[in-house]
Amino acid sequence: MLGAARSVRSVAAAGAFGAAGLGTFTLVKPTTVECNDKDPPHPPRVPYQFKSFFGALDVPSCRRGYEVYRQVCATCHSMKQLHFRHLVNQLYPEKRMKQIASSYDVIDGPNDQGEMFERPGILTDAFPSPYPNEEAGRYANGGALPPDLSVYTTAKHEGVDYIFALLTGYREPPAGMELRSGLYYNTYFPGGAIGMPPPLSDGAVEYEDGTPATTSQMAKDVVQFLAWASEPTHDERKLLGLKGFSGFILGAAISGAWMRFMWIGYKTRRIDFTKAHL
Repeated sequence: MLGAARSVRSVAAAGAFGAAGLGTFTLVKPTTVECNDKDPPHPPRVPYQFKSFFGALDVPSCRRGYEVYRQVCATCHSMKQLHFRHLVNQLYPEKRMKQIASSYDVIDGPNDQGEMFERPGILTDAFPSPYPNEEAGRYANGGALPPDLSVYTTAKHEGVDYIFALLTGYREPPAGMELRSGLYYNTYFPGGAIGMPPPLSDGAVEYEDGTPATTSQMAKDVVQFLAWASEPTHDERKLLGLKGFSGFILGAAISGAWMRFMWIGYKTRRIDFTKAHL
């Protein structure tokens, strides 16, 4: 009996030690689960010139991108933070922008009778929204609200690459995947099912400069325009940064030369101490 009791106590002690060791191991090195299958897959990196340190926006491409937005994207997506005047002398001359703005009917008012009225758009007007309110936008798109594109390239993680991949990523759904009516398969959209039909197709837009309007060309141009819309001062910011950096380098060189000139005599001076002879 005594031996059996000792055996039971030994087993209990070993079990307690094992539990404590397991708890220590769990605290020190927690188990992790790794999944290499990404949903959605990472969009490919498009080598846009403005991504580089010295790169600037392609203004002709931005101009073509505005044509794509105005003729295709503006039917569903708004850009509430942009006004027609922002494009003056940036993408178009003032006369051309006045013509574009006047092609829209803007609701204004109230007038002297207290009623709202429509008038041709002017440069100080904001880009007109396709829907009067959020509920109307959701109703027209099966419950999904098209996002505002004013700053979408900066608000979205890797927005430039994501938008280009999304616009060119429409495919047939894989085998075994069934989509309900009104949804389309897109490789780079979370879940794969997107409510926006493919917006671009070859020849959907006729460029003013005669550039062939292929799907990839239109996607590239509209991304350029959205990148400009998110930061219209992109080129000025980089230019100012280069000027400031150049001034810093020049100032450092002048300060180093002055420091060496002023202190070289002290730095290279030799001082000897000798005992005084009495």
